[in-house]
Order: sequence, then structure tokens, then C-alpha cells
Amino acid sequence: MIEIFREIFGSLSRNKLRSLATGFAVACGIFLLIILQGTSNGIIHTFERASEGFSFDAIHVFPGFTSKPYNGIKEGRRIKLDDSDSEVTQRNFPNELSSVIAQISHTANSASFGKNYLSNVSLQGAQPSTQEMEALQLLEGRFINPIDLREQRKVIVISDKNREDLFKHGERAINQQVRIDGITFAVVGIYKDDGMMSGNDFYAPLTTLKTIYGKGYDIDQLQLKSKGLDTEEKNEAFEKAFRKVMGNRHEFASDDRSALWIWNSASENADMTKAKNILHTSFWILGLLTLLSGIVGVSNIMLITVKERTHEFGIRKAIGATPWNIISMVVLESIVITTIFGYIGMLLGIIFCEGMDVYYGNQTMDMGFFQSSIFVDPTVDIATCIHATIVMIIAGALAGFFPASKAAQVKPIEALRG
Repeated sequence: MIEIFREIFGSLSRNKLRSLATGFAVACGIFLLIILQGTSNGIIHTFERASEGFSFDAIHVFPGFTSKPYNGIKEGRRIKLDDSDSEVTQRNFPNELSSVIAQISHTANSASFGKNYLSNVSLQGAQPSTQEMEALQLLEGRFINPIDLREQRKVIVISDKNREDLFKHGERAINQQVRIDGITFAVVGIYKDDGMMSGNDFYAPLTTLKTIYGKGYDIDQLQLKSKGLDTEEKNEAFEKAFRKVMGNRHEFASDDRSALWIWNSASENADMTKAKNILHTSFWILGLLTLLSGIVGVSNIMLITVKERTHEFGIRKAIGATPWNIISMVVLESIVITTIFGYIGMLLGIIFCEGMDVYYGNQTMDMGFFQSSIFVDPTVDIATCIHATIVMIIAGALAGFFPASKAAQVKPIEALRG
């Protein structure tokens, strides 16, 4: 066995340029496949990181203006939602919705603590289920509870970003008094800012805001938490039925999409999942085509190699070598080249992906109203790297086997003459 490997390495060393050309094709195929997969994973992980703070079973319903006449009423009429809409919705869709809550919002001019202040603060009327609905992660304190609603307490829950802006000297925020447009609220909780627009929201009891700002029975939106709406068809059927119920209640055409604006995060999630699958498949196809080009390169070089060594094979057969001796020697040479350079290509690809992760992984892009990571974990799992290398080694062995088996069948006298 040792003699066989000595002969193989001796043959490779005598044909350095040919061996390097074969190895370069192998290394490039593996390297580019890993890079493409790393890039695909980086983009997909970026999408996933950006959506971590979203609840993908939430449906937000906002009132709009009619765009069609209805029962003699002209278009352009403003639709108003009220408290009873939440009860009607829950009663009509018990199998599609697990909870329905009403919400109001108010933009305050400023919020201040001592000499520190924030401008244009968004106050959101919240209920206990709002935390789950908005997928808010509490870092400290508590969220709005039923007692806050019943007693109309002046309490708020703020983000950790707002805590840093208002309490710059390390003061503990919980139970501190923050003035919002001259009205004092006690901070009872801190939630994690997800880097999106919601990071500037202050959550206060719904009943408190209704009393302070004279909202009466009117609400600004309905928040619905869906259950079982796991397909696009089910979501479309629900929205159609919901618009019909609201249309009968508020007198607008059920197909008038301007009367109600519905943001269904489940549909958004389905679209994003489809886009991720398309992206992942596309990069895999590109990677496999790149790997195939490397295999073709190896096959061509091995074909030329066998043709150049036909005279040598004739001499070997003349002194007693069997066809299998010739085939095994060529196949082992091909396996040695693809294994060594395949490993080099795999190692370089992993290093390059890790370099991308170090350089781009912690960078963020300012989108104006939120910040997003550029490239999150653009790496490839080791199993993918090993499988790609194994495929290349097998392809290299086959690339050597077929031309070698053909050459081994040539009679010694014909091989010597060739």
C-alpha cells in the first residue's frame, strides 16, 4: 500500500502543473459553493433577526374612508370603530380568533424626567393581552394589569431605549414619575426595544387614556390574535368574512378595501417564508452549478491525463500490469488530488465565511425609523462542507475511472504505438 502511494505522489510530482490545475478546479468548486451558501444563510438570518420582535398571529384593523357608495350613501365617508366592535368580532369568529382587543393611541408633544426629555412620544392604550399581541419582551417590572384598567391608573411601560434617554445618570426607572404633556405617569415596566418603530411607544392603560383624552367609545384600531389561520387561503377567507360583518355593521360595501385597512402579519410571514425558500433554493442551484463546473474541469483534466499516459499504460501492461492495476492507480491519484484540494477549498470557504461574519455580522444599517443588521451569521454548517467535499471526491474518482477503464482495455502493442 505504501508503495502504491509513493508511486501516486511520484506521478503527481512529475506533473506539477497538471496536478495543480486539477486541484484548482476542485478547490474553486468547493470554495464557491460554501461562499454562496454562507451568503444565502447571512441574508436569511438577517430577515429572521429583523422579524424576531413580531407576532405572526396578529391582525391589525384600522378604519379608513369608503371608496364606493353604499345604500344611497356617497363614497368618501369616514368609518369609525368603537368598543362594541371587539365584542361583535369575538362573537362572530370564535374559531378563528383567540382574542380581540381595542386600542387607542395619542401622540404627546414631550415626555420628561428632570432635565431629560423626549419629543413626539406615542402613547398606546394597552390591555394585559397587548403584551402577547405585540410580542413585547419585558426586561424589568411588569406590564399593564386589570387593576390598572379598572382604577384608571396613570402608569406606563417604556422601552429600554427610552429608559436610557430619560434616566441618563443611572437612576432606577421603575416607580419613577415621568411627565407627559404635563401629566404625571409612574413607570411600572421596561420592555426590550426591537429596533423598530415601536421602540418609542409608551404603553398606558386603555381606560386611562380614554378618560384623559376624551375618546369616549371610539377606538383607533382592533387587534386580533388569530388561531388556526395557517394558510393563505384561510386568511383570505377570514378577511372576506370579517369585512362582510364590519360592512353590515358600519354600512359599507364588503369589497370596499379602503373602508378598512387590515394588516395580517400571518400573510406577511407566509410571503416572507416563501421568499426565503426561493432565495435558499436559488443559492443552492447556483452552488450546485458551480460544483458541477468544478467536476467538469476535473473530468476534462483527467481525460487529458489518461490520454497522455496511454504509452505508459502500454509499458505497464507489457510487463505484467493488469487492467485493474492501471484503473486503481488513476482513480487513487484522482481521489488524492480531490481530497487534498477539496479540503483546502473547504477550509478557505469556511475562513472566508467566518471573516464575513466578523466584518459584517455586527454592522447595522440605518433605515430611518429603525436599524437593521446587514449580514447575520453568514456561515455554513460543517455537515454541508463535508458533504460537498465528499461529492467532489466521488466525482473525481469517477472522472478518473471511466477514461482509465477505457485506456486499460487497449492492447499493449496499440498503446505503445499510440
